[in-house]
Amino acid sequence: MSSKIRQTRGTLALVGGAEWRDGCSFDRTLIEESKDNVITLLPTAAAFEYPQRAVVSATDYFSSLGAKVEAVMLLERRDAFDEVMIDRIRSSNFIYLSGGSPMHLRSVLKATPALDALVAAWKGGATLAGSSAGAMVLTDPMSDPRGGALTVGLGLVKNVAFVPHFDTWDKEKESRTVAIAARGDVVVAGVDERTALIRSAAGVWRVEGFGSARLFSNGENMELEELESRVTLI
Repeated sequence: MSSKIRQTRGTLALVGGAEWRDGCSFDRTLIEESKDNVITLLPTAAAFEYPQRAVVSATDYFSSLGAKVEAVMLLERRDAFDEVMIDRIRSSNFIYLSGGSPMHLRSVLKATPALDALVAAWKGGATLAGSSAGAMVLTDPMSDPRGGALTVGLGLVKNVAFVPHFDTWDKEKESRTVAIAARGDVVVAGVDERTALIRSAAGVWRVEGFGSARLFSNGENMELEELESRVTLI
């Protein structure tokens, strides 16, 4: 890993799910922007869904792109206080949070040294990516996949609620999420599977991948160019 001293937030990628497969064209760009070919994978959200399977899937996929995956098996809350894991996260140039349970991921990371290390790495220039649950928790508020309501997220990106799997998201949930968000002037970002909503280190947002993304503000469609002025970063 590079020892270069970095001063600005790195690239942020919020992936709509179905990660590490054909159509995720953005991953090659994320590797390039990280200036490293090592991805630090946190399969935390998949702790109850065969996390090793996520590791194998990511390893096979990224090896085809000429990159290497190093998994940090941070699966329960006590792991978030493990100094070895914390140091590995802090020194990473590319951190990827897998999909799974956003509630479990939030409960494991919230107010822990591991989260502090992740934030420090990102604020120091590391690329940070999350897919599905891994992206949902990074925002505040966080969309609740069980019914479309909003709850508390980790708040790396504030005033936006991320909705993954938007191409398959239940329309009733979609309407509920958009309506609730409008009451608090919160932006809703719905992103399709195999698609990423990406913020560059320069603060420019873009959409890459197989599908598309939709933004809502006060119940109406919002342009991507407006997003940077609406969010607050930790």
